[in-house]
Amino acid sequence: MRIAVLNKDRCQPLKCGKECHRYCPMVRTGDETIVFGESGKPEISEELCEGCGICIKKCPFDAITIINLPEELKSGQTHRYGKNAFVLYGLPIPTKGKVTGILGENGTGKSTAINILSGGLKPNLGGEDPSWDEIIRKYSGSELQDYFKQVLKGNIVTSHKPQYIDNIPKVFKGNVSELLKRTDERGNLDELIGHFSLEVILGRNIGDLSGGELQRVAIVACMAKDADFYFFDEITPYLDIYQRINAAKIIELALKKTVIVVEHDLAILDLLADVIHITYGKSGVYGVVTHLKGVRVGINQYLDGYLSEQNVRIRGEKIDFEVHSPQPLELLTDILEYERIFKRYDDDGFEFEVAGGRVRKGEVIGIVGKNGIGKSTFVKLLAGILEPTVGNIDFDIKISYKPQYIKAEDLIVSKLLRSLSDDFGMPHYRNEILRPLQLEGFLDHNIMNLSGGELQRVAIAACLSQDADLYILDEPSAHLDVEQRTQATKAIRRFTQNHDVSSMVVDHDIYMVDLISDRLIVFSGESAIRGEAFGPFEMRQGMNRFLCELGITFRRDETKRPRINKPDSRLDREQKTGGEFYYQKHR
Repeated sequence: MRIAVLNKDRCQPLKCGKECHRYCPMVRTGDETIVFGESGKPEISEELCEGCGICIKKCPFDAITIINLPEELKSGQTHRYGKNAFVLYGLPIPTKGKVTGILGENGTGKSTAINILSGGLKPNLGGEDPSWDEIIRKYSGSELQDYFKQVLKGNIVTSHKPQYIDNIPKVFKGNVSELLKRTDERGNLDELIGHFSLEVILGRNIGDLSGGELQRVAIVACMAKDADFYFFDEITPYLDIYQRINAAKIIELALKKTVIVVEHDLAILDLLADVIHITYGKSGVYGVVTHLKGVRVGINQYLDGYLSEQNVRIRGEKIDFEVHSPQPLELLTDILEYERIFKRYDDDGFEFEVAGGRVRKGEVIGIVGKNGIGKSTFVKLLAGILEPTVGNIDFDIKISYKPQYIKAEDLIVSKLLRSLSDDFGMPHYRNEILRPLQLEGFLDHNIMNLSGGELQRVAIAACLSQDADLYILDEPSAHLDVEQRTQATKAIRRFTQNHDVSSMVVDHDIYMVDLISDRLIVFSGESAIRGEAFGPFEMRQGMNRFLCELGITFRRDETKRPRINKPDSRLDREQKTGGEFYYQKHR
């Protein structure tokens, strides 16, 4: 079976010589393998196409993808967004009384599957507009047949937290209290508001909320409805690690019904889900949903890149969790030493203080802590963007800084990167930055038109492209999927060591922090009131302090992947008793 997908955003027939049509061997023989529709863009016949790949190579805008798929997938088409568009095969199966996770690369149909199951999108089975009778017959003999029957009869009520919470202020005008009262169907709204610490923002307008506040409001709104099935499309964006752990625990305990969660934070998915589905394919082209798997087995297979039951390799190489030993102190020299710094904001009274510390060449320092206690303030002080109330930050080094919130510029990606680095176009630049950050596919795109994940990777590349002694990256994992986070982590760490520079990384993905850091700065305090930084500590000391505050313990499984112990499990109790929150030492 062959599918042909045209990226309509990239395709620009007015700016090319229509090479796809001109060079197609089947067109030259007289077949209408490629024709131009009313839009002026090519339409490719998958039945007539021989898969020679000439049109792919000749297209100047890389707008065409043609892929051969196993014939058995043909009968499993669930939904297609039109001719030569993305196609989804298979669907997750809601499991009663359990939390089902969905794990996969961005652009492989996770949100599409959620929209179908929650009733927001009618599956077309790859055709035009099938009747519900046809859809139900399609899933005859499976659990989905009964599910769709119940949905059609109105016997199943669903509650759906969308992925893009930024759209909520566009569809609702009013304050937080008004929005949540509309969703209060279970009579536990006050309890949920308390669990998510929303009391102080109930009177605020929805449009004035921060990303983290809006995410918590969306989760509570979803949970407050009296539904049979709850769908959460990414619960961690904009939340700090404390809020992520809290959200996972509350969803697991408060909802005894059926829950499906799409998530890229492996620590949270591992903690929250009972079983998972994996989605694989090619981003923006096609996606396949696997059968149910156990959480540990499923996550490990996804990281390994090989699904043994299906005998399918979904990735060329596995994602390894490298365990790096602490670097010998005698081999490292200081690149920066800072004294006590104190910052006070007169408008809201927030205070931040950090004791002196040192940054060494060739090391990555991770920075962890809850939102609103000064992490971004600290790195802005080091970068010279803010002035301290007390202390000296006049450092004689070059600093490159990637902010937490990225502003898109009206500029082509390649032009931006070329303006920042003289090495752009050199082989080592491609191998160190472009390839691991997966930027080669959209170097000719305007930054204004990039997705959140693409914009984040460009921002990381822009930071690393500058000539500096210290690279500071604030939340580089935001909007990235598991593979992209891992590749970004490796890129930052290898760049730091290869160029004998230093890096500081603020992030809430605890796996990413564990993978990337040599030492750790731990923040404590009360959000929006006072923050204090401790360290840098060696990893064991810093992580023990941090995880103790979180109240969770870590272990490694046989693949060396970090895993959060289930609360109050035997291993959790044993590690807490021994004071070893960050893996047990080998005996």
